[in-house]
Amino acid sequence: MIAPQTIDDLPTPAILVDEERLERNILGMQRACDAAGVELRPHIKTHKLVPVAARQLAAGARGLTCAKLGEAEAMLASGAREVFVAHSLVDPRQARRVARLADSLDDFRVAATGAEQTLALEKLAEKAGRKLPVMMAVDTGLGREGVRDAAGAERLASLIARCAHLELRGFYTHEGWFYGAPFSADDARLEAMLESLCAIRDTIDPGLPLWPGCSVTAHAIAARSAGRVRAVRPGAYVFGDLALSLVTGVMCPDAIALHVLATVVDKPAPGLALIDAGSKTFSSDRTPSGLFALPADGRDIAVSRVNEEHGYASGAGADALRVGERVAFVPAHVCTVVNLADEVMVVRRHEIAARWRVDARGRSQ
Repeated sequence: MIAPQTIDDLPTPAILVDEERLERNILGMQRACDAAGVELRPHIKTHKLVPVAARQLAAGARGLTCAKLGEAEAMLASGAREVFVAHSLVDPRQARRVARLADSLDDFRVAATGAEQTLALEKLAEKAGRKLPVMMAVDTGLGREGVRDAAGAERLASLIARCAHLELRGFYTHEGWFYGAPFSADDARLEAMLESLCAIRDTIDPGLPLWPGCSVTAHAIAARSAGRVRAVRPGAYVFGDLALSLVTGVMCPDAIALHVLATVVDKPAPGLALIDAGSKTFSSDRTPSGLFALPADGRDIAVSRVNEEHGYASGAGADALRVGERVAFVPAHVCTVVNLADEVMVVRRHEIAARWRVDARGRSQ
């Protein structure tokens, strides 16, 4: 009988997903939403995995949020019946794909992010031969897409009303600017954001739903929604990373479910060890203090520089590392790490329980 494969048998770099922590994170967010009477429509751009989406839906998620059509197409296999593509669709070449998605789902929504984009979306919808429900984007501080104030919302709502193939069905925002600093549930900025979002919505139609979306704020918004928010759309909460644990402080280190297993391959100078995971594994994303990754076991080293295939591990504990030693790291930003991987290893008490292909890897169209 062949012994079960363990973490020790894996080549590196490898992406490890702790199954028990993943399940706790999925259930914890779902319980928080259920307790508040708020729908959970998680963003799959973090995990890009059909098995994770299926678990989220089985736990009670109402639907899924996707970044691109390709992600939505990949997630059909999860059994999702409701999908929101939270991106600025404008290309009429996508009409056939939009039509197929609309026909495959009970509720397929797209985003209206600005006047010119909405006009292009109307032409796309006309070519698809479908009337599409749209969610209006509201910029609440990130400085990206969306209306900036009530007057802008009124103008865009009026434009949507004149489009024969579009129907306004709600408002959404990505409050990603909360990622930059420590966050607490009583943060005054959160209440100000919610009040502003409600005021913009109420100018158009108080009965339309609000769908904010950010893993930093999701628990707090659900807890204080008081009927104001219909759904939240967090993504990174399923795995966690340094942004959620070290920077914002909304996730405990022992809740982080994804790690990058790397091997020390050289020690070229005192205080420096090179590992076999660089920007092609961690991506180029880093924390505000410049860290690409930290060891999961808390030792005093940090990946503070990367080349394509090398990570530079420095710090007081670097000299104690041995060539050939394997270290599990928490990445700065988990979404980009998963998108760079072909597969993740699902770990259950040091054994490899499953290998999951990253179904929506590279689905950027």
